[in-house]
Amino acid sequence: MAYDSAVIDVLNDLILINNDRVAGYEKAYDETKEIETDLRALFKGLASNSRDFASDLKAEVTKLGGEPESGTMVSGKIYRAWMDIRSVFTNDNRRAVLENAETGEDAAKKAYEEALQSDQLPADIRQMIVNQQTSILASHELIKKERDRQRDISQFPLTN
Repeated sequence: MAYDSAVIDVLNDLILINNDRVAGYEKAYDETKEIETDLRALFKGLASNSRDFASDLKAEVTKLGGEPESGTMVSGKIYRAWMDIRSVFTNDNRRAVLENAETGEDAAKKAYEEALQSDQLPADIRQMIVNQQTSILASHELIKKERDRQRDISQFPLTN
């Protein structure tokens, strides 16, 4: 029973971080202009990806006899409020949204690293978490690369 309880706690933490990712990417989508179709597609895809991750995690919690978490973490709500404030005070909204998205991905990376430190995880659940972590790491690198590209563009504008 304690074994299942520890696993359920780990899974529920990951459900919350994925719910935060969904809310964060929906917010990022809203913060980008309609003309920024590349970022909007990226954010929409990452939100969908996070919904799928949360769904898979919820299924495992239910199989273990637990109650899946819903909602988001308090820290995620604070982070999204910061995104609101920051977007008001920045001239380069695209870069700011990407920087905020990277910060969110940093939190997701940390949550997955901590989850995988548990020695209570059955092999199949551990593998699912590793697979999700791999996707999150790739998402982080993609966002970081785009953010760096935006920094370069602002230093070397195309027009005078």
